[in-house]
Amino acid sequence: MDVDTLKALGRRALEIERDALAGLLPRVDERFAQACRLMLDCRGRVVVIGMGKSGHIGGKIAATLASTGSPAFFVHPGEASHGDLGMITRLDVVLAISYSGETAEIVTLLPLLKRLQVPMIAMTGKPASTLAQSAEVHLDVSVAMEACPLNLAPTASTTATLAMGDALAVALLEARGFTPEDFAMSHPGGSLGRRLLLKIADVMHGGARLPTVPENASLSEALLEMTRKGLGMTAVVDAAGGVVGVFTDGDLRRVLDAGVDVRSAPIREVMTPGGKSIGPQQLAAEAVAMMEQHKITSLLVRDEHGTLVGVVHMHDLLRAGVV
Repeated sequence: MDVDTLKALGRRALEIERDALAGLLPRVDERFAQACRLMLDCRGRVVVIGMGKSGHIGGKIAATLASTGSPAFFVHPGEASHGDLGMITRLDVVLAISYSGETAEIVTLLPLLKRLQVPMIAMTGKPASTLAQSAEVHLDVSVAMEACPLNLAPTASTTATLAMGDALAVALLEARGFTPEDFAMSHPGGSLGRRLLLKIADVMHGGARLPTVPENASLSEALLEMTRKGLGMTAVVDAAGGVVGVFTDGDLRRVLDAGVDVRSAPIREVMTPGGKSIGPQQLAAEAVAMMEQHKITSLLVRDEHGTLVGVVHMHDLLRAGVV
């Protein structure tokens, strides 16, 4: 088979799936809103069930719901008949997925779910099927044809089902007022979690690791302190511990260019007065933004009283995965 034929086959599959998704738009209707309401009113969890390819799609839908503020989990319908049905309570809502609506393992559960009085949402491609007729709400995910050239392998239909699941999750996310911070709480190991959860206090250098010199120190003493603490900078403080300035590697380059005597020059004469600072409870991501804005690599950390409590360096943020 030549290259052009392979490309044409791939494009045909995508075009069929694109058309399947377009066909879903008018079906996001009153029944869709009713399904959302059942999930929003649920005091337990959304229990997703499905067999075969529908089961794989169901697992992803359950994961998406759970990570966007709608507690959910997947139950294999075959295992449900052998004990796992005990995972479903009267407080839950069942989302049952079967394109035919006649999957034996799911149909077997219907009388038991009715006995439990568990509300059920069905996603099928057959509105007249047993599953569709048994559900409180039916969401039609039927497609004109599968992307499979044999019109057999679930392709366009699984894409449509997944997209309908995403539509539910996003609608529920918005309805619950789910925030980026909420998302980070369920994704603490990801880069977004680190950006939204990590505070300056978690990564700063404080205590004995905080480089400081008194304002009457010499430049050579400041360089020794910078070397000891290894941050490429030092804060310059007055007798009361208040910050009067900072001295950095960049300041040192300017001093050397100016021919200043490194051994005898007072630090007060060559430091940068003031210095940019951030609070210990601010997000580490805010430090990144400040450093990029001011083209610097470190920030002083001051508490609510203006007291110097630490310093944060770009390398700390890189190690923490914030950048």
